[in-house]
Amino acid sequence: MHFGAVPVRLLKPKELSPKLRRGIIFYHGGAGLFGSLDCYHGLCSFLASETDSAVLMVGYRKLPSHHHPVLFNDCLSATIYFLKNLESFGVDPSRVVLCGESIGGSAVVTVIQVLTSIPSLPQIRAQVLIYPLVNFVNFQLPSHQQSKNVPFLTRDMLFMCLCKYLAIDLSRKDAILAGAIIPLDKWKKYKKWLSHDNIPRRFWSQDIQLESFGPFDEAAYLETQHVWSLEISPVLADDKIISQFPQTLLVSCENDILRDDALLYKKRLEDQGVLVNWYHVEDGFHGCTILFDKKCLSFPCSKKVVNAIIGYIKGI
Repeated sequence: MHFGAVPVRLLKPKELSPKLRRGIIFYHGGAGLFGSLDCYHGLCSFLASETDSAVLMVGYRKLPSHHHPVLFNDCLSATIYFLKNLESFGVDPSRVVLCGESIGGSAVVTVIQVLTSIPSLPQIRAQVLIYPLVNFVNFQLPSHQQSKNVPFLTRDMLFMCLCKYLAIDLSRKDAILAGAIIPLDKWKKYKKWLSHDNIPRRFWSQDIQLESFGPFDEAAYLETQHVWSLEISPVLADDKIISQFPQTLLVSCENDILRDDALLYKKRLEDQGVLVNWYHVEDGFHGCTILFDKKCLSFPCSKKVVNAIIGYIKGI
């Protein structure tokens, strides 16, 4: 189907249900460039059947034709339409879960930020964040140093995709990495949420270098200042917004450049009293979830993540 201009796919178990089902709204990963409804169909079909839920897949528009904030706007508009018509889709308004992987996890967070200000809509019961991207400011966190060359998401790939998505010239990469786009006053304000001090020491390898930002580059800052928006770096949301978030399953992988994004966000949620179930996969890597049913390409960590998500959702 299409909700306006946004392609969506609704998956339900074949068996009829005497009552309204739980609803899962799923935003796929792919850094705004890759991924599709077809790529994630197997995963979402499995979620629907194993949790006896109706799963709405949102096929937001992507690069190269569409840049930020199209992804966020598509996810938001499709979600609002679905929430306004839940019973017609056979979904229980009291049991709706938002679920997203990678940049789709970022979309979950940014959409919920908006939904908290619309009391007329059904409240989201829970959010499932699978190695989400929530920070585009500090790239000197331990995981950015330790896993910069780990597939499927190397640092070069991350920057290539996100700079294209955010319409930032790739020549600004060195300034972003060096922290030269961070004004001193902003760092003083947000250090408490963005600093490596928020990452437990057990996640630091011996060769980790502490944050050391280069001289401020005003031209680079002016071109990249939109990375401070809550749609791009949702970890910066005010406490009063974070405190309204629903219970959360947060999945992180050890061998993932975005591992510390998840750890930063875990602390933000817990500090505001949000109930967080954290599932950390020691042998996991970015993108492993989509491989769970790919036979010879599947990894034990892939099945671990999917089983953790299913177990959590079935408890809602």
